[in-house]
Parts: sequence; structure tokens; C-alpha cells
Amino acid sequence: MTVCSWGKYPKVEAAAVQHLAWRHEKIDFDPATSFLAHGMGRSYGDSCLNEGGTLLMTRGLDRFVSFDPETGDLRVEAGVTLEEILRFALPRGYFLPASPGTCHVTVGGAIANDVHGKNHHVAGTFGCVTDEFTLLRSSGEILRCSRTENAGLFRATIGGLGLTGLILDAKIRLRRVRGPFLNVKTIQFGSLREFLQLSKELGTKYEYSVSWVDGTAHGAQLGRGLFMAGNHSDLTVEERKEPFVPKLVFPCEAPEWLLNRATIRAFNELYWRKTVGRAVEGVQHYVPFFYPLDAIENWNRMYGKRGFFQYQCVLPFGDGEEACAELLRRISAYGKGTFLSVLKTFGDVESPGMLSFPRKGITLALDFANEGKETLDFLSMLDGVVAEAGGALYPAKDARMDEAMFARSCPRLAEFVKYKDPLFSSSLWRRLGEPNFGKGA
Repeated sequence: MTVCSWGKYPKVEAAAVQHLAWRHEKIDFDPATSFLAHGMGRSYGDSCLNEGGTLLMTRGLDRFVSFDPETGDLRVEAGVTLEEILRFALPRGYFLPASPGTCHVTVGGAIANDVHGKNHHVAGTFGCVTDEFTLLRSSGEILRCSRTENAGLFRATIGGLGLTGLILDAKIRLRRVRGPFLNVKTIQFGSLREFLQLSKELGTKYEYSVSWVDGTAHGAQLGRGLFMAGNHSDLTVEERKEPFVPKLVFPCEAPEWLLNRATIRAFNELYWRKTVGRAVEGVQHYVPFFYPLDAIENWNRMYGKRGFFQYQCVLPFGDGEEACAELLRRISAYGKGTFLSVLKTFGDVESPGMLSFPRKGITLALDFANEGKETLDFLSMLDGVVAEAGGALYPAKDARMDEAMFARSCPRLAEFVKYKDPLFSSSLWRRLGEPNFGKGA
């Protein structure tokens, strides 16, 4: 079976695929092969791929196990998606406390990648609101993991890229809301320094914040963008109807000529001008605020048959601010950046995960169409800027960084390896982990 991630690179052959239908289902862990859980496949690189091994498809583990309407404690199987949780939780007055930019992610995947959202400075990562989970090891052991029980495995599995075993179910804490709406403020900013000032000023007033940054701007306009901040509204569905959100479909793989310097610059210029005046306030439904790209089915097709790379780094405050400006200068000069570049800050809420990506600083995420060696060489050049500033890359979105950058991005790798399951592996681990720790790790 040919499998690829959301970035459509790389494409690999899995030797076997097992579709799981029940969390008590028996799995024959053959020591002659390797295993890896695979949910919705929304990771961008090769962390969700297992070339030559067995993929354990978890979407069949889609049951809601228990819910406490007083506390918001929810236990679900690992294949339940965040979208399914929201459909269940919102009518009951609850919402996800931490969510990435797509709701098409399984709970198991959210834990394994320790996803983060627009409110990291308040809530931290998904691992911060995960109280416990059940983990199946290749030895056949089924272990309950929490902050007090099998605590080492708990910390290794959160952000552990699926390498510690198969998550069967998990208990997370939902948060109370009145309805599906947010009070949103959008502000134009003209520079990276202005973005950082807005983040500091509005960080205590708004739970959620994220920015689009113009990856094509240069000179005096370098670092310009739109700052979007939001809080949950007290409006209910009875007071304001949910809007109709049309579902668009990207019908086919885009031709290579569609993505060029002119079209990318034109899009960024139009997006910059979509906010008339410096600041606009209004009420917005949660779907376009949290998940704007989910409104376009198969949006990854816009990058063509060869796919794309998503590059996400985090840079420490201080020296990282100039490094971020340098990244934007180089990306603008390259001229083949993304339509939508995301800029935000991480707070100091520490994740329990050993390999978790978020840490205090500035994070920048961009997409680059895969044009082979030229793109790979350019991204390696960006790596040098990130490394010199003491920054890190997000392994869950990577398909090409080297072993040294991986070790730099995950300083607790040596501790993590003690908890890795001997039969669980991935294309990413064999590319980056085994060169550091050997095949037996």
C-alpha cells in the first residue's frame, strides 16, 4: 500500500496495513517487522509513515467511552477526531482547551504530536490537558499512564511521535463555553517589532492570538501582517444563528505553473488589504477562526503532484527576534514561499512531553512547494539561521532535517529512548533517530 502524509512527500510503501476496530483487538506483534499507529495522516512529513513496516490504522477506534457533564472530563478511544469531539461537546457547553489548525486530527495523533493552538500562552499543549491514556506495548502489556502512574511513559508518549506503543484511549479535560462564537479583533501591523508589541499588549486580554505574515514583503514592509485575537463570546446559537460555511473542494493536483513569484505576491498583497483600516472587531464562528483551511477539502493539492514541505521553527525571545527577521528576509528573496504564513508566540506553559516542540519564543510556519534539490538546499539554509539562534524545528511537520538538527530540536532524546517501544518505528525515526542511537533503540 502506497502511503503519504498531508504534505504528499515522501510517498512510501507500507508492507502491511491493519485496520483496528476495537481497542481490545489482538495484534500479532511480529518481531521481524515494525509497527506504527496511523490516524488521519495529517502530519506533514514522515512521522506518520512506516516504510516497509506495518501501519495500525486507528480510525476504527472511534467510540466515546465516558463523559462527566459537571467537570468536562471526557474519555474517548484514540481514533476519535477533534471534529467529532466538538460536535459532541459544544451542545453540552464545552470546547477543546487546545486545538491545532485543523480539527481533522485523532486524539491519539494529538497526543503523539503534542499539538498546540492559538492559546498556548494560556493553556499550553494538548498534552497539558490530557490526564491519562491507555497504552498497548508490543510486549502485550496494557498500561494506564498518567502524571502519577507510569509517569515516565506518560511523558515520553506525549509528543513521542507514536514510538512508545499504541494509544488505545485517553481522558482529556474540556473547558466550558456558552456557544460557538468568538469576539475577534484583527489588527494590521507593519513590522516584526510591532507584532511582538501587539503580542505582549493583547496576550493578557485575549485567550487566542495568531498572525498571518506576508512572506513576500521586503524592505520597509518586512514583517507586515494581520494580528488576530479572540475570546469566547457569551452569544449562544439562540441569540445568533450559526453561519453557513460553504465547503470548497480543490478538484485536482494544481499545475506547477500556478505557484510562481507573481501569483504568490499577488495573493499576499490582497490578503494584506482585506482588513480595511488598522483594526476591525466582530463576532466570528469558531470554524473559520480556528480551522480556516478545513473549509477547503484537499487543499494540499494546490502544491501539485510533488507535494510540499511545511517548515515550522521556534526561536527564543531576544536573539531569536533578529533571526526571525533574517528568515523573513531570506524567504522574501527566495520568492517561492507560501500563500499563508503563520506567526505567533509561545508562552511559558511547560508541556509534560519529553519531545514536545512548543517552548517560549516566536514560532513561524510556512509552506514551500517541493521543487527538489533547490527547495531542500534553501530549507537547509534556513536551518542554519534557526540553529545559530538556539531555535528548534517541529518534527511532526518535518520530512528533511538532518540528525544534528533533530537532536538540537529534541534535547531530551537520550531520556526518551529509554521508553521507546522496541517494535514501534517510523520513517522519521529511521532517518533521524537510529543514526543517533542505533537500530536497537
